[in-house]
Amino acid sequence: MAGYHPLLFTLIALLAMAELGLSAFWVHQIQHDPSSRFKSLIILFLFNSVWTTLFAGAYVFWIIDGALHALASIGSSGIWLIITAILWGVAAGLFDSVRGGGNCNGTPAISPCRELLALEAIGWTEMGLCIITLLAALFWARSSRRGYRGSYYV
Repeated sequence: MAGYHPLLFTLIALLAMAELGLSAFWVHQIQHDPSSRFKSLIILFLFNSVWTTLFAGAYVFWIIDGALHALASIGSSGIWLIITAILWGVAAGLFDSVRGGGNCNGTPAISPCRELLALEAIGWTEMGLCIITLLAALFWARSSRRGYRGSYYV
C-alpha cells in the first residue's frame, strides 16, 4: 500500500496546480464584484490550492528523496490530510450554494458557468483524494504493524 502514497500525493499536487490557475483567473475576473461572499470563497479556493500545492509537493519530494524527515511521517501527513480535506470540503460545500448549484446545460464549452462548476468539482475531488490517501496510509500502517507483531517469516 505504501507504493500508492507518492502517486496519491502527486495527484493531489497536480489537481491543486490546476485549481490554482483557475482560482487565480477568477480572482482577477472578480476584482470589482460587490458580492463579498462569492469573492471570499474564490479567495478561499486560491488559498487552498496554494496550501495544497506547497505541502503536497513537499511530501512528494520527501517521499521520492527517501530522506526521513519528521515532517514526512505518517502522523504529520495524516494531520495535514485531515486539515486539507476539511478546507476543501468547506470551500466546495459553501461554494455550491453561492454558485447556485445545478448544471450548465446549453452553455458553451468554455463559459463562466462551466469554469465555476470545474472550480467546485476540483474542490470536491481534492477532498476525496485527501480522504482516500489518509485511509490508504492508515491501512498501510495497520497492516505493516500487524505483520511485524507476528512471526518474522510473514
